[in-house]
Amino acid sequence: MNSVSPSSAQYVQPADSPEGRRRRDLHSGHFGHGPAGGADGGREGSGEMDEVDRLKTKLMSAWNNVKYGWSVKSKTVFNKTSPLYLLGQSYVFNNEDEVERFSLAFASRLWLTYRKDFPPLGGSALTSDCGWGCMLRSGQMLLAQGLLTHLLPPGWHWAESPHLTDVDFEILHPRSPSRTVGGVTIPTWGSSPVSRGSQTPPPVGHALQRRSVQEGGDSPAEALHRRLVGWFGDDPASPFGLHRLVELGRSSGKRAGDWYGPSVVAHILRKAVAVTTEVEDMAVYVAQDCTVYKEDVVRLCESSPRWKSVIILVPVRLGGESLNPSYVQCVKNILKLQCCIGIIGGKPKHSLFFIGFQGKTITHLATSQSQLNKRVRETKYVFLQSFHCNSPRKMGVGRMDPSCTIGFYARSKKDFETLCSAVGGALSSSKEKYPIFTFVEGGAHDYGQEDAPPQILPSSHRLGHSGADEFVLL
Repeated sequence: MNSVSPSSAQYVQPADSPEGRRRRDLHSGHFGHGPAGGADGGREGSGEMDEVDRLKTKLMSAWNNVKYGWSVKSKTVFNKTSPLYLLGQSYVFNNEDEVERFSLAFASRLWLTYRKDFPPLGGSALTSDCGWGCMLRSGQMLLAQGLLTHLLPPGWHWAESPHLTDVDFEILHPRSPSRTVGGVTIPTWGSSPVSRGSQTPPPVGHALQRRSVQEGGDSPAEALHRRLVGWFGDDPASPFGLHRLVELGRSSGKRAGDWYGPSVVAHILRKAVAVTTEVEDMAVYVAQDCTVYKEDVVRLCESSPRWKSVIILVPVRLGGESLNPSYVQCVKNILKLQCCIGIIGGKPKHSLFFIGFQGKTITHLATSQSQLNKRVRETKYVFLQSFHCNSPRKMGVGRMDPSCTIGFYARSKKDFETLCSAVGGALSSSKEKYPIFTFVEGGAHDYGQEDAPPQILPSSHRLGHSGADEFVLL
């Protein structure tokens, strides 16, 4: 049993300590560590890289673009009797209506992956995040889910969400030729026990006609959906795009090409929401030492005339070198809650965005597929489609890396109080002596704590040449 208190220190070296600065100064830059440094302090200070470093960066970027530009397609099989929980909603795949309901819900989530051919990231020549940006992408998906919940109507689904592929559902009962789910008319896919991924989709002409009709006039929700997706575009002007997140990471000692842990990403997301004018009625709170201080959350939400909705991010440690089995049920209980917007973490070698579970498996969106950068000015459907996934994936819960960040959303003060109660109940199921995290009355100052950004790992703990995509334990 890998028993460890989640409150244990997660960062081993202060970013601004003499030792931390010394190691960073001595550390030679390469892909996986951002812009090259070296003994030439003048060159590093000017932010320039010599031709060797530039060539090295381009070669490593090209290799990672090839490495992550393709993936082996494998089918995901879901059990027909065990309920699947997805972001607080339950699905039992014993008829096609349930399959379609799940399909709409899953494919409507925003999907952020590696991208290439975007404008160079500040302070570097990198035009791709393949091999190093997976945790930032997971963080974007976590924030995106919070924004979808905050801005769009309850139960909203993207009308053009892609049909699921590479997935098996063992259907028990056929359904009628067509029906409406969540206000969206769904065409039939057959009435026998089949894999939906193997079926022939509706005719292309029909799909294009349906899109052209909708593009004639968007509903307010669809227009907002498209605008929200644009906020995550890989462009320096996008408030939650990779360029902005990398820029905000500099205050934590991070650069383009570095590894970003789940706790550091939580603080970057907090800063991104704080500085944008797009969502002034929402704030992000990051828990300290696995503790949510209720008074601090209330103070943050009451900082404007009207109560601000809040995303609560809780960086946690769920074991030593591997996930402590005692915390598995807690993770499941949390994913059952409607106030939960997901968990960012991963497994060895890459980060994932966890959004549900079924039995002993956990459902996730992966970031490791590389896509060409899509711009808002491109065809609307092509642009939006690249931000929605049609292939759900799962893995054993025990394979989760223990270092992760859990996200919650509360629209009002009453919702926050309900959240505290519901999450507290979910945490109480742990057989471990130490809970994953806690809610306490009062503010951090009452307990001798200060609101400070997380400390970062020294350069010696960063990724090396042999593992630019390695998942680092914090």
